[in-house]
Amino acid sequence: MKRAVAEYVAACDTCQRVKAEYQRPAGLLQPLKVPEWKWEEITMDFIEQLHDSLDTKLRFSTAYHPQTDGQTKRTNQVLEDMLRACAIQYGTSWDKCLPYTEFSYNNSYQASLKKSSFDALYGRRRRTPLFWDQIGEKQVFGPGIIEDAEQQLRVVQENLKIAQSRQKSYADNRRRELNFKVDDFVYLKVSPMRGVRRFNMKGKLAPRYIGPFKVLEKKGEVAYRLELPPNLSGVHDVFHVSQLKKCLRVREEQAPLEGLNVQKDLTYTKHPVKILETSERITRNKRIKMCRVQWSHHTEKKANWEREDEMREAYPNLFASQPM
Repeated sequence: MKRAVAEYVAACDTCQRVKAEYQRPAGLLQPLKVPEWKWEEITMDFIEQLHDSLDTKLRFSTAYHPQTDGQTKRTNQVLEDMLRACAIQYGTSWDKCLPYTEFSYNNSYQASLKKSSFDALYGRRRRTPLFWDQIGEKQVFGPGIIEDAEQQLRVVQENLKIAQSRQKSYADNRRRELNFKVDDFVYLKVSPMRGVRRFNMKGKLAPRYIGPFKVLEKKGEVAYRLELPPNLSGVHDVFHVSQLKKCLRVREEQAPLEGLNVQKDLTYTKHPVKILETSERITRNKRIKMCRVQWSHHTEKKANWEREDEMREAYPNLFASQPM
């Protein structure tokens, strides 16, 4: 009995839609592919025509999953800090030091590349007054330039793969793997702002999840396409697994509520619609005739067994077409 009650409560539709999750976020980190050359591949949330003009292969990031562009946001944070420092130091003339800020950043050591971005891009260190008197710089011409560039490219790609592997191991320690199958039903997580703008769910007491929705297909390793209703046709139907939660039990078909006369005390009168089947219950002294009755505003699955003699007495018209 205890197990049955626990399973029923866990599969409660209302509970699944309103309760918060205290587990690690779902979806292991999927590092982006290391590009073969600059501007050959690019990943952005939304872009038009730029990738066509550059002959670049476009890779879309996952909807409602800002972590996909986390490296860009981290880089922007560093650049913003540098600009703030310039604004504090130089006041209104901060824009005059932008060339020096760009020079400083491009000449800074990058942990993932194991060198500066300028060195990785051009295959040589940037010449500065500090290195003008440096002895031993080789001069490379013709095919030697291409060979050096290819060697530098292989080193940079290997360093990026090592950095991605390290970042993935750190990230996966705080995440969990979650998979769904096609035709499974899942709930979709709704954040406050997204709920107002996208899903028409307003207020602090709005449910945390909506649905359930049917899984149509798996997109990549950590995204799924859902079967959304017509009123959500304006929403992109592919979601990251961290926005989904498995539906433990799909809601049964609800009977229509049209014509339900609710009284002032929030009660209503139900009446039998039809008899689905009959049976006999044998006790120690006698036989009791039973009938399975479907009641108004309830489906056949909600039909229950009643004593036939009591039903004949209370609802004689129900047995008018049946033999005694």
